[in-house]
Amino acid sequence: MASFPRSPRLTKGAIVSIDRLNPVPKVILFQYNPDSLTRSLQAQTIEGEGSASEALRLKGPPLETISLDVELDATDQLEHPDQNQDAVKLGIHSQLAAFEIILYPKSSSVINNNLLAAHGTLEIVPPEAPFTVFVWGAKRVLPVRLTEFNVTEEAHDANLNPIRAKISLRMRVLSYADLESTHPGYSLFLTHHVLKETIAKVSSVSGLTSAGVGNLKLT
Repeated sequence: MASFPRSPRLTKGAIVSIDRLNPVPKVILFQYNPDSLTRSLQAQTIEGEGSASEALRLKGPPLETISLDVELDATDQLEHPDQNQDAVKLGIHSQLAAFEIILYPKSSSVINNNLLAAHGTLEIVPPEAPFTVFVWGAKRVLPVRLTEFNVTEEAHDANLNPIRAKISLRMRVLSYADLESTHPGYSLFLTHHVLKETIAKVSSVSGLTSAGVGNLKLT
């Protein structure tokens, strides 16, 4: 019997975090790709009364939110403790921390702002979050802001280190309407926009006759 063809390498989803002062990105690969992903798009139309010519105008790209569940599990690593000392000592603490730290200001910024406040500085700029990118295959590379992060720790070891957990992530996609033109996320989203237009053209488009309205005048 012929052998089964070599399976393609599985592409894993990821969250990429980039500190403005440290250009080396931190890549958080999903241990298991989520089975499902929920996307919501809200059109940015011109609201309120206006002329009839404004009815179909758009203020910008839609507001898009993405929700998904990520699972972490150290069970396999713990079956081979000699090869996975970090999992033995920490469980999945390090993976959880990598996700959570995206929502924290840098501790050095907090300390510096406290020093500035102690010396009477009146205007203190809030610290900036890292530039975060959601990667879901080559065709979806999006600048995002994490808006909701829920963790359910489902199992712990003898030292109460979490060894299995589910993370529910909710992200708001940042478009060129949200970012300055010099920000890398601006061009990243614009590239996504152009790619989406290109992909849309691939879809087969039937004539109006197929919809039963062949005599409809639209132009």
